Amino acid sequence: MRMKETPVKEQIQWVLLYMQGKLADIWKENMLENLEKGLLKYENVGEFLADIRKEFGEGDKELVKVVELRRLE
Repeated sequence: MRMKETPVKEQIQWVLLYMQGKLADIWKENMLENLEKGLLKYENVGEFLADIRKEFGEGDKELVKVVELRRLE
C-alpha cells in the first residue's frame, strides 16, 4: 500500500497501531476516539508525528524511520 496516496486519517491510524506502553496506550485510545469523532485536524501525517514527538520525545527511532519511508512511497 502506498501511504502517500492514503488519506491522512488512515495514516494516523496506522501509526497508532504501533504505539504501546502504559501512557502511550492511554494517549493512543484518546487519539483514536478523537480521530473517529473528527476532532483531529492534521494536514499531513508529519504534523501528527510532530505531536507525538512533543508528547513522548523521539521514541522508537526505527518506527519513526519506517513511517518516514512509507510517506516517501
